[in-house]
Amino acid sequence: MNPVLMGVVNVTPDSFSDGGRFAAADAAIAQGLLLREQGADLVDVGGESTRPGATRPLLAEELSRVIPVIDALVAAGVRVSVDTMRHEVAAAALASGASLINDVSGGLADPDILKVVADHEAPFVAMHWRAHSKTMQDRADYTDVVADVRRELSERVEACLAAGIAAERLILDPGLGFAKTAEHNWELLRGLDELGQLGFPLLVGASRKSFLGSLLAAPDGTPRPIDDREAATVALTTILAQRDVWGIRVHDVRASRDALRVVGRLRH
Repeated sequence: MNPVLMGVVNVTPDSFSDGGRFAAADAAIAQGLLLREQGADLVDVGGESTRPGATRPLLAEELSRVIPVIDALVAAGVRVSVDTMRHEVAAAALASGASLINDVSGGLADPDILKVVADHEAPFVAMHWRAHSKTMQDRADYTDVVADVRRELSERVEACLAAGIAAERLILDPGLGFAKTAEHNWELLRGLDELGQLGFPLLVGASRKSFLGSLLAAPDGTPRPIDDREAATVALTTILAQRDVWGIRVHDVRASRDALRVVGRLRH
């Protein structure tokens, strides 16, 4: 079975890949509809940039960015997830019809989000996370990145279950690029089977990230520009589908959907 394809809509001025392109609600709604048309199973709407060094928006600002977009997409029949670390945003998004909460902090930034998710009986993505964007790269220190991430995700699982989130609604994300160096990301991709031994589905977000830019750098060491990393992203989509992950989070849904169709056809 092919993975869930999660298409990204950043309703922000400062996200690393498409910051500012969809900051206006009308543009974000149009992009969400396009991603659904191109084959997204979920459209992931986020109002806070989590690129390294980013500053957090105020709560009211995050709400004003994402809720009108979620309202419109849900009304159009799009299955929506919300990318947030705040329980207030999660609650408002679920009230607007969002289907899943995608928390890059796994409940560490705002533990009250776990109760909101449990009370709504919503699916929850808990990502591996150590600190907010401004300082996270200072925390990229591991003895064994796969073992350390597995242990810390296990702690998040325990917190989620203790808060009342049903095990069957829990999804884990290794958090590529979050308090990780490029080599850490590659090690985690190689170690997905070990993370999968925790017994929960895995969501992976590698789309256009800086470790791909470094891999594809020019001879002088200049990283490949963000918009020119799609072929590498699609290669990872293909590999991840063959590794049987639950979901893949991407910016270019059409290209990754094509890759998943190829994988699916070869399997049947």
